[in-house]
Amino acid sequence: MACMYKLFNRVTDGMKTMLNHISEHLKTQGKDLVTEDENVQKNPVHYVTSLLELKDHYDKFLCQSFNNDRRFKQMISSVFESFLNINQRSPEYLSLFVDDKLKKGNKDVSEQELEAVLDRAMILFRFLQEKDVFERYYKQHLAKRLLFNRSTSDDSEKAMIAKLKQECGYQFTSKLEGMFKDITLSKSINDEFKDHTNQNAVRLPIDLSVHVLTTGFWPMATCQADVSLPALVQTTFDEFKKFYLSKHNGRQLTLQPNLGTGDLNAQFYGPPLSDEAGPSGSNTSVVSAGAKGVRKHILTASTYHICVFMLFNQQRQWTFGDLLEATKIPDKDLRRTLLSVVTGKQRILSRQGPVTPEFENSTSFVVNDSFTSRYHRVKIQTIPGKNDQEQDRVETRAKVDEDRKHEIEAAIVRIMKARKKMPHAQLVAEVVEQLNQRFAPGPMTIKKRIEGLIEREYLSRTAENRSVYQYVA
Repeated sequence: MACMYKLFNRVTDGMKTMLNHISEHLKTQGKDLVTEDENVQKNPVHYVTSLLELKDHYDKFLCQSFNNDRRFKQMISSVFESFLNINQRSPEYLSLFVDDKLKKGNKDVSEQELEAVLDRAMILFRFLQEKDVFERYYKQHLAKRLLFNRSTSDDSEKAMIAKLKQECGYQFTSKLEGMFKDITLSKSINDEFKDHTNQNAVRLPIDLSVHVLTTGFWPMATCQADVSLPALVQTTFDEFKKFYLSKHNGRQLTLQPNLGTGDLNAQFYGPPLSDEAGPSGSNTSVVSAGAKGVRKHILTASTYHICVFMLFNQQRQWTFGDLLEATKIPDKDLRRTLLSVVTGKQRILSRQGPVTPEFENSTSFVVNDSFTSRYHRVKIQTIPGKNDQEQDRVETRAKVDEDRKHEIEAAIVRIMKARKKMPHAQLVAEVVEQLNQRFAPGPMTIKKRIEGLIEREYLSRTAENRSVYQYVA
């Protein structure tokens, strides 16, 4: 390639010909990587890794063969930007790639290696046109890492936020930094609550750790249902609520059981199953039974799971309808909660009667006393619904579109407030320039937002020229 570069450099239009051919070849390679079948979703980590490997490959050419020629550098960047944005899921996949790298479990990766991986991810981030979509997904993934304590380290998380801030400004990362601040403050609030209970000799029935979250910072939907918590949990939370509101007068504290987790001591009295997979859903070897065959485990589960499990201390058998009424968990969430412990890997409950595709109100459940696991601490994962992922994707896109409307209108008002009077084409060009760092708004979208502002009397058309707007003070 170096010899070709030197040879074509001597010929009239030689560089142009070489650029065109390499550009077409790179486009073909890039499209093959980003194009996916309608019903087959690519692995986000492999997707991003393959793109980074392609970028490294061409950067090597640029350095070793093309003498860092500015024309080749611009061509590579331009082509990468064009094919990366063909796939609408690119922002989501990039966020999932970063999420995978920042999660606990990457034990063999040093901090320096992780920093290098994040720097490489930022290369692709710069090519994204829909940076606001990446922000939305990144916020969701960061929230889960912080709330469920899955981050590799706070330093790595802060380093990534600093990179995004440097690239896109304070507004892009203000909510991400707010989420970090909430987690830090929550730690100090929990320490204060512990001191308060010790000083006042308040005996709590269970250990409680609370995350106090600011509504505007966190992307999760709030739970509107008034879920009926176990008495021990409710008593402890009421004590914390009384303590918190006494220190922060005027604030509201709303419990979000859909985001909570806890540890539950459980005892199983039935005979353990053999190694083969059975109702327990475990292929692991059998643990040794204690006295009288009792097997003790600690179940790490969601708050919804705990609400359901604790009811089985009151009676042996519950129907779906009775559980729905007793817990007040939303129907959809209760189905997912039960599905994960009836058909999932850790089968804590057994379904009684005929097996139907969906749980009926009359479907009965009992504790699976034959459950066993080689581990003393058993983690129970909630199974996502069949269409949950696609539904979340649609909802995320709808929220992004709604946010864009406000951002476009805010940009129009800022520009018109400064200029007072402006022709349509110039206004559209300035709006695109202002918002280009986050997303690329189309001319028709901007026109609709201008018309909306005219209807609400923020702007008006001039009498002499209908395509010229003026700011209405």
